[in-house]
Amino acid sequence: MTKKMTIYEIKRRTGKTSPYFFSPKTLRCFGQTMKDFKVFKQEDGKYLIEANSYWDGKLMKKTRRVFNPVTNDLERVEE
Repeated sequence: MTKKMTIYEIKRRTGKTSPYFFSPKTLRCFGQTMKDFKVFKQEDGKYLIEANSYWDGKLMKKTRRVFNPVTNDLERVEE
């Protein structure tokens, strides 16, 4: 049985590839906390992560990235 990937594991694994993405300063800027992020496993083995993003207390849009567990990179989501 495979253990579910958590946002905290993704943060740890992206510490070198995306060191500022989950920093307290960045999260505060967008009105987010680590607990706001949801993790969804995709069929290709990668993980979609998303959380609402706020500016001056107003909902702007979702922060969305794809975590690649092979490279430990956060990839942009094409919208």
